[in-house]
Amino acid sequence: MFVVRPVELTDIASLEKLAAVTMPGVHTLPKTHGEIAASVERSIASFAAHVDIPSEESYMFVLEETATCDIVGTAAIHASAGSNGTYFSFRNDVIQQVSRDLNISHSVHALTLCSELTAYSQLSGYYINNREQAGMEAALLSRARLLFAVLAPHRFGDRFFVPLAGITDSRGQSPFWDALGRKFFKMDFLDAERVIGGARNRTLIVELMPHYPVYVPLLPGAAQAAMGQIHPDGELAFSLLTEEGFEADDYIDIFDGGPILQAHKNSLRTFSGSMVRRAAEAEPGAASDAMVDYVVAASSEQNFRAITVACPSAEALDTVQLPASALAALMVAQGDNVICVRI
Repeated sequence: MFVVRPVELTDIASLEKLAAVTMPGVHTLPKTHGEIAASVERSIASFAAHVDIPSEESYMFVLEETATCDIVGTAAIHASAGSNGTYFSFRNDVIQQVSRDLNISHSVHALTLCSELTAYSQLSGYYINNREQAGMEAALLSRARLLFAVLAPHRFGDRFFVPLAGITDSRGQSPFWDALGRKFFKMDFLDAERVIGGARNRTLIVELMPHYPVYVPLLPGAAQAAMGQIHPDGELAFSLLTEEGFEADDYIDIFDGGPILQAHKNSLRTFSGSMVRRAAEAEPGAASDAMVDYVVAASSEQNFRAITVACPSAEALDTVQLPASALAALMVAQGDNVICVRI
């Protein structure tokens, strides 16, 4: 069994091991001990904070294999993107070019630097070991953080977005960056990521990035081909997020051209399909043919835990029948409220 729970200080060493195997240029996890420790401490403080308006809070979750207590994945959600500034992205625009004298009219694809995603809640940091063999635990890791947002709506905005890593080569270099960002920053992609620390809200982006629309046909073919394309490490996350209800096409990342998925919370399956039920212990051996796979989470902000479990349909009942092992993994007792959603 796997459980998703808030990160703890004792997880830092495990997170360092996970970070060591990610590719250069794919910034799902902080890289250094100091950065990882700071992220963990920030998350712990965020969970403990009393929140009225979403701000700088950042919530990190880990996927733990209960039999071994190994940390095999992580995911995060930031309350308000650009909370200490402005979150920048490129918006895909279409510019109409018309010449009445020549009777010519055509459309040109352009990229416009914008800050429209500022104050959206941002999903990030999704990483799971052995993603090629991952089963329902992959969906659990992705959706558990959204269940937390359902449980604590005051901590988050009404709109969410997810930037996914774009195409880079084996050395971590980006054809999109080489064609565009390098011209303004005068440095390699990885150097720029280190200087800016992975943030898309720094003042120097405004100072250096082009303020006028960038005509896409003027970019080299390799850069155009990379726009909106996902790094292979992000394909699993993309599949899970689009099934959830996120949509691409409107925005891309200003550095590597990777897609940015976004959605209003009411269009996401976890928000529209979640149910609060009282936990009940299923009778041993009472499995039926009508078992349904759910993500189930403890209905507590401070002691949040989520698992996947197959149990009888709970839609028409006020209880959800859970095996004793599920109750133990969630650390809940019979009669406690849980929140669940179909996988």
